[in-house]
Amino acid sequence: MKRTSPLTLIVSAVIAGGVGFLVDQLLTSAGAPTFTPSVLLPVFLVLLGVAVVAVAIPIRRAITGASGRVDPFRALRIAMLAKASSIVGALVTGFAGGLLVFALTRPVTPSLGSTGAVIAALVSGVVLVAAALVAEHLCTIRKDDDDEQPGPDEPGLGLSHLD
Repeated sequence: MKRTSPLTLIVSAVIAGGVGFLVDQLLTSAGAPTFTPSVLLPVFLVLLGVAVVAVAIPIRRAITGASGRVDPFRALRIAMLAKASSIVGALVTGFAGGLLVFALTRPVTPSLGSTGAVIAALVSGVVLVAAALVAEHLCTIRKDDDDEQPGPDEPGLGLSHLD
C-alpha cells in the first residue's frame, strides 16, 4: 500500500472547497439560508481521529517488538482506515473552507453562530487529517529484504523444464 500523497489531500480539499462555495452560492441565489454544518460534526471528526490513532498504537507496539506478533492484515486494514480518514478530513476541511470563504466575501457580516460552526468543522477536519496521517505512519511496517520480487535474470521466472 502506498502512503497517502499530500497531492491527493490538497486536490481533495481544493475540489471540496469549490463545492462548498458553490453550494452556498446556489442556496443564496435560490433565497435559502446558507449551509451551516452541524455542531456535532467537529465532535465526531475529532473522536474519529482519536479512534484511528488508538487502534494504530497496538500495531506500532507490535512492530517495535514491545508486544506480540504483527498481523499484517490488521495493520493493512487500519492503514486503509487511516488513509480514508485523511481523505475525509481533507474533504471536510475543503468544504468548510469554501463555506467560510463564501461567508466572508459577502457584503453582510455573517452571524457568529454559523461562522463558528464552519470554523469548528474546518479545524476538526485538519485535526482528522493530522491524526490519520499519524496513524498511517504508526502502521507502516518495515519492508523486509525478501519482499523484493525476483527479476528476469533470477531463478523462478523462467519456464519450467518439462523434459
